[in-house]
Amino acid sequence: MKFVMVPGGWQGGWVFDSVAAELNRDGHQVEAVTLSGLELDGPVDADRPPNLDTHIDQVAEIVESSDGTPLALCGHSYGGMVIAGVADRLGDRLDQLVFIDAYVPEDGDSCWSLTSDGFRELFVAGARGDGRWVAVPDGLDPRARPHPMASFVQSVRLGGDPGHALGRTFISGGAWAGSPFVTLTERLREDSDWQVHEIPVGHNIARRDPHGLAAVLRALPPGSA
Repeated sequence: MKFVMVPGGWQGGWVFDSVAAELNRDGHQVEAVTLSGLELDGPVDADRPPNLDTHIDQVAEIVESSDGTPLALCGHSYGGMVIAGVADRLGDRLDQLVFIDAYVPEDGDSCWSLTSDGFRELFVAGARGDGRWVAVPDGLDPRARPHPMASFVQSVRLGGDPGHALGRTFISGGAWAGSPFVTLTERLREDSDWQVHEIPVGHNIARRDPHGLAAVLRALPPGSA
């Protein structure tokens, strides 16, 4: 199986390095994406921050260029907004959709509308410098970079049916302090269209338990549900 992995806010594809190493050893393919504007050497154009559409287009291009190997599209946190948009457009190219402690939007939702008051306050405080880029919160990896505010506030446009049965998995980091995903997790547990797993290490599962995350991903069925 091929895994295309989309990070959450402020982080790059590097956040999945340890997970990718385990999956690669098992013979899987992994492409961990660094979203536009989050490059280690800084954004191409700091005066024109990318938005959610930019990120969806970027990941959709990767999916479209895939070679037909069964494909799991995975997104962490904000990355859930991105993979939902890609799946809406290219669901027939995907076999599995995996939300890693991530936002699961419906049409018209945004990261801003789905998140908690605490995160909204963090976004606003972080963007006070120029209104365009949200500063890196304390405690993240030194490789983290300011995140484009536009991508947090833009609504996603979703048409509905992906066109075929698509395996859907939600991986919860547990009820960490301030998590906006607790109610979502419980709702998805009751939905027969979803598989729900818990790795109770907090939000940044890929860094805190890469082995556990790789184990869940490795167990995904190779074809669509």
